[in-house]
Amino acid sequence: MATVIGARFIGLCAAGLVSLPAGVMAQEISPELPVIRVTEGQSNEEASSQLAPEPVERLSANPSVSLSRMGGRGLEPVIRGQSQERVDVLLDGVRVEGACPNRMDPPTSRLSSALAPLLEVRTSNQTLRWGPISGGQVVATTVAPVFDGSGATGHLTVGGTDNGNGKLVNGSVAVGSDSAWLRLAGGYDEADDYEDGDGNEVRSAYKNSEARLDAAWKADNGFFIKGLVSRQEERDVKYAGSGMDAPKTDTDIMRLELGSPVANGNWNLLAWQADVDHIMDNFSLRESMMKMLTDSETETRGLRLTLDQSPDARTDWAIGADIETNNWYAERFGGANLDVLTSVLWPDVDRDRFGLFAERFYRVTPELKLGGGVRYDRVEMSAAAADDVFGSGMMAMSAADAYESIYGTTNTDVADDNFSGFVSSDWRFSSVQSMVVTASHSVRSPGVTERYIASWNNMDPSRRWVGNPALDPETHRKLELAMPGRSNGWNWRPAVWVDQVNDFVLRTRNADQVSVYRNIDARLMGVEAQLGWSNGTWNTNSSLASVRGENRDDNQPLPQIPPVQFVQTLGWQRMGHALELEWVLARRQDRVDLESGQDPGTSPGYGVLNLSGSHPLADYLSVTWAVDNLFDNTWAPHVSRANTDPFNPEAVRVNEPGRTLRAALTARW
Repeated sequence: MATVIGARFIGLCAAGLVSLPAGVMAQEISPELPVIRVTEGQSNEEASSQLAPEPVERLSANPSVSLSRMGGRGLEPVIRGQSQERVDVLLDGVRVEGACPNRMDPPTSRLSSALAPLLEVRTSNQTLRWGPISGGQVVATTVAPVFDGSGATGHLTVGGTDNGNGKLVNGSVAVGSDSAWLRLAGGYDEADDYEDGDGNEVRSAYKNSEARLDAAWKADNGFFIKGLVSRQEERDVKYAGSGMDAPKTDTDIMRLELGSPVANGNWNLLAWQADVDHIMDNFSLRESMMKMLTDSETETRGLRLTLDQSPDARTDWAIGADIETNNWYAERFGGANLDVLTSVLWPDVDRDRFGLFAERFYRVTPELKLGGGVRYDRVEMSAAAADDVFGSGMMAMSAADAYESIYGTTNTDVADDNFSGFVSSDWRFSSVQSMVVTASHSVRSPGVTERYIASWNNMDPSRRWVGNPALDPETHRKLELAMPGRSNGWNWRPAVWVDQVNDFVLRTRNADQVSVYRNIDARLMGVEAQLGWSNGTWNTNSSLASVRGENRDDNQPLPQIPPVQFVQTLGWQRMGHALELEWVLARRQDRVDLESGQDPGTSPGYGVLNLSGSHPLADYLSVTWAVDNLFDNTWAPHVSRANTDPFNPEAVRVNEPGRTLRAALTARW
């Protein structure tokens, strides 16, 4: 079996390597090429940033990223077969946690639609200042306003979609200069349920509004201060992939950053606070015989101090420390008057994290750069309400009782000492070709749901979902080899990688069909290949990604692993006009784990065509448009949630929208 797996892996590596074009050895390449980077788009910036229902949807342009759909909002990114707790999301350096035990509100749902951020996906440890990477990091950066000599700048966008009758309006206005400015931004968008390619309605309606105020000031000596206050309100969000909907979610974020030059570099201090309040129920937006409501919240506080220095032209080093505290609390109520506490889903869980890191990069020769870093994290978790009783009479119990009943553990206090590190090399061995090798050791403590969820049902064990406080931290040992290059309008990047995971946290079902968590040994490995060309007017890009996940304890596939995916684009741009045709393909996925309850079953392959464009109408006015799913196919990504709509009880994935026309008019000044 190992021989077959090895042969297949080598074959995939070879397929990626031979995708290099022949005879393109002429021009010098950039010494630093990112692993995966998705900014405002390739040739069609306006369409991609303004028309995506959620900013995170722009990540779907890369086949290494899949998006798991549960409804119209709350798309969950899956990076190289890993998601949820294994994918960190940083919003301008701020880590925001969700407040829904069922992940209706993943952190990426906090990305601003009014000020679409630049998005970067990191898959390997190239720095440890934001913590070690187990699965991936989504880094969102909001660009500062550009004044170009004027005292004010801004934009106003109005748009809509035909499928689901979507509407959006957002805008911003900034006043000041490059050294001192104040910006106000906000927006509102809503949609009804959309139809899939077969004309069936999918529960996906939502309303979303946001407002944010940010400002910055920089002194002549380089000292700067930046601040942000934002609020997001989601209302009446429907989910086909859940037994509940979310009538209300509120998110408040505050951020303060200070910094200045010092010695041969600079120091930076970042403080943040993020509070999320979430309500989900099964009766506000659908019919229900037995009412249930879950009231949950999370609070995050963080502080990060870093010092960056470049003592000479060859050396860069950095040290830093960060502190983060989180609290999660979630209760579920039932009964005719919703006055019966049926579960304490998150029993007032506290997580305190303290981290230290140090890293150094050194350019040995003009062609060779080496780097490395180490990090220590102390993670302490406790559940203050683990002994709080829910239910009544003979059926009364607590979260602690659930942990003991399922796992035999009575200790709910946890302390982890996590040591992580990486080494990397970037060798430009020819004028057009580089080789980048990264090896890393990353340790991740299990999340609040993995350790402490306590969803109990006295009558039906298959509806129980219980976390495991005794879980050990995951240890990821990764090795990645990439060979980026650029010449004569061509660019390419084949890559192979392997991730050996000790104590992988697997959600599965036990003999009584209870959803439980346990540690296993796992291995993920994959190949990626990208080939692009542009002459300034025409451009094309081909991208391929394949990942294989193995549960090595049970000799079976890991659940929720995306199939082989391929994305082909063809673009044209001239005098401000841009058109792009995108072809998205995926192979069928028949390597599934049906016992875990995470995979509804095997999934068929699909091919979808999308067309988009942007056009200037005047100096400050432009129109953007897109036709998604041009041929009105019925399809769903393998990693999307199983459809639990009571009117569609069959275990099928939540389908993507059928043919959808989107358009927006934008004024900029």
